[in-house]
Amino acid sequence: MNHQATARAERLFSGPIGAEYDMLKLICPAAAAMSLRVGDFVASLPARPNRTLDLFEIGCGTGVTTQALLHSRSDLTIAAIDNEPTMLAQAQGNLAGFLGQGRVTLFETDALSGLRSLPAESVDVVASAYAIHNFLDDYRSLALAEAFRVLRPGGFFVNGDRYALDDAAEHTRQTQAEARHYFKTFAAIGRHDLLEQWIIHLFSDESSEHLMRLGPALATMQAVGFEAVEVPFREGVNALLTAVKPAP
Repeated sequence: MNHQATARAERLFSGPIGAEYDMLKLICPAAAAMSLRVGDFVASLPARPNRTLDLFEIGCGTGVTTQALLHSRSDLTIAAIDNEPTMLAQAQGNLAGFLGQGRVTLFETDALSGLRSLPAESVDVVASAYAIHNFLDDYRSLALAEAFRVLRPGGFFVNGDRYALDDAAEHTRQTQAEARHYFKTFAAIGRHDLLEQWIIHLFSDESSEHLMRLGPALATMQAVGFEAVEVPFREGVNALLTAVKPAP
């Protein structure tokens, strides 16, 4: 299979689901908590002598994780990308103060194109939260390889995301519980229009070409070349994955 030819970026948040993305906090509070965990991990990294810590964020959305990262430490500069204009417009407002300070720059592009535009070994951290699980599997593999390429030796990858359980039966049970929660939450506020959008999105997450199971995901990271691939936090499908590009 020619991965270069088949891999493609999707736009999954171009409708009401993107315009009211803050609803995710209602149906999945673990997502917002994961953004804070990504920020806490970056806060723990050693400083770079006489310069800022350069970070590339994949799929910044409305800027929730970007804010957590920027609040985590003052020596951090971020290039954040997303391919959905609706989401980036919200990020512009949410990050206005940091944009004015020059600590973050926003780019409208997909992850693979954004990573490919960077020189090799040019950033200290590649970070993401609740974005990479949305990628098609071929596209995701290419993006992770590019993340490895752009990291400086000793650089870190961190992703707080939806990693499917390797136990398929238990994963199905938890997904059914998640769908029931969607119905209950949106029915309570009379937003059946958004319920439809999020159920459709959940079906996309669970499709075979998107599903990101933890075991294979760890193996992919190691195959790309990452070392110290670890999962310091996991609760249900929500997991924090960290890895290091080895130094020579």
